[in-house]
Amino acid sequence: MSLIPESFIEPLQWFSDELKNSLNTESSSDEGAVHKGLILYRQNAVSQLKLEQEAVLGTVQDVIPAKVRLDLNLPYLSECSCPNEGHCRHQLAVFFKVLSHGGGSVSSWVVEWRKPLREKKAAQSFGLERAKDLLKTAGYMKPDYPTWTKSFRESFDQIVGGGNPKPHLVNELFGVYSRRLKAGAPFKQEWKNLYLLIAAVITFEKLLELSLEEQHDEAAVDRHYRHLFQNILDDIADLSHRLSVQSMPFAFDEFIEQLKNDTLPLLLSRYPIQFDRVHLFRLLWSELFKKKEWREDVKAQLEEVPDKTLPVRAGLAHIHLLLREDEKAMAQIQSLDEEITPYFFYWMELLDTKRAEPFVVEFVGRIKEYLRWQNDYYACRSFMRMASQALTPFCAETNRLDLYEKALVQMLPYSFHDYEDFLFEKKEYEKWMELQTYVGFSFENLSKERIKTLSAEGAMVLLPLYHQAIQADIELKNRDAYKQAVRKLKKLRTLYKKMKRVDDWNLFLERLLVRTKRLRAFQEECKRGKLIDA
Repeated sequence: MSLIPESFIEPLQWFSDELKNSLNTESSSDEGAVHKGLILYRQNAVSQLKLEQEAVLGTVQDVIPAKVRLDLNLPYLSECSCPNEGHCRHQLAVFFKVLSHGGGSVSSWVVEWRKPLREKKAAQSFGLERAKDLLKTAGYMKPDYPTWTKSFRESFDQIVGGGNPKPHLVNELFGVYSRRLKAGAPFKQEWKNLYLLIAAVITFEKLLELSLEEQHDEAAVDRHYRHLFQNILDDIADLSHRLSVQSMPFAFDEFIEQLKNDTLPLLLSRYPIQFDRVHLFRLLWSELFKKKEWREDVKAQLEEVPDKTLPVRAGLAHIHLLLREDEKAMAQIQSLDEEITPYFFYWMELLDTKRAEPFVVEFVGRIKEYLRWQNDYYACRSFMRMASQALTPFCAETNRLDLYEKALVQMLPYSFHDYEDFLFEKKEYEKWMELQTYVGFSFENLSKERIKTLSAEGAMVLLPLYHQAIQADIELKNRDAYKQAVRKLKKLRTLYKKMKRVDDWNLFLERLLVRTKRLRAFQEECKRGKLIDA
């Protein structure tokens, strides 16, 4: 029977699900928090339970009593008076208490939370047994493309795909599958690299198929096994580069050509995870599929596709670049909306400085719209860092600091720190001051080194900063703030004297004292600071 109002049931259930998902069963700290929170709850250590709008308050009698506030709307904003970060044992104890009052089963919650870990161990054991069975029947496979790819697909289906795996089980099963693949690799290094490259491409395809067949939505893939796609792409980049710089035997030609034919459907398909599919295509066609006739042939195939999706247009643009048809590549790119923007990073790295310039200019012109479209603070910050890293070498080499500055302006407010450093280093102090005003300047954040530099080189910029900071301190109307204001006033006086504007200082101070004549404590601090006669 529920002892809490009906209006709290749904928010509590949502909080319960979010907490269950955010706590990691494989983390010793999270496991400890749940275990100790359970003990505190069962010892009736939770008291003074109080329900507020979208929050629960409670006190936990531990070695030192802890005050807890659970935010039912944003669980990560929940608070505890103890020094531990994240969801601590006290928060768990209060949660278990309110869950029991809401008619929920604490024991069932804990069992369900621990279930994925048990499933992972069971899945790993299951996968290992399957792998052992496969190894018993597997002997040395002579180099043969159809035999290899058939083996990769069968192993994936039996180890990873068997039993309709849930998203959180894929990573464990994939680890077993990877060990099985490596165990069957040829001994000769050049054949081993080719074997592992083909295995990586086929595995990438099978992982995409799995996500569709099991109906794992993109959020579940991102959370549980998106990193596997990234790892596979890293392996493909490394292996294809190794093969491209070595003298490959003629026996490889047939394998490379068949691999080429197997990769195009990945680009043309309607699989999700577009960026990774395009990146796979670009890696292989840049490093491995270098014959001009192959590139001309795939260009013709892509041009004939009636419904050109973003991956098709991005792939076609890439082939144009490889064939040095830059204007055609740009035309393809310009036919796409802001979604194409992150794809520029690879091209800016691939092209030499002269060829890269129009693409860099196009990229910078797209940044602002892309960030507006993205509309996620952490994603925008991440993009800003990547953009800054990609643009820095090009702009330094070509002396296009104007282009770099334009990009920083486009990326505001995410690029604030980079842009203010850029302006300060260029000694554009007035622009720097405008930027500070744009974001809401705080004098306390200004380092001593910068104050020293501005005192020597940009005193005119410092004057309004000191005036604003002094006024802000006075408006706080307490003794400590007045003391801070007086310290700043003395530094401001030094600046005025250095600029030989003593009359302006005297006029400013006179007006300030008249305006604050009712603030007795401030007047006293001015006397103590010897700004005015006692």
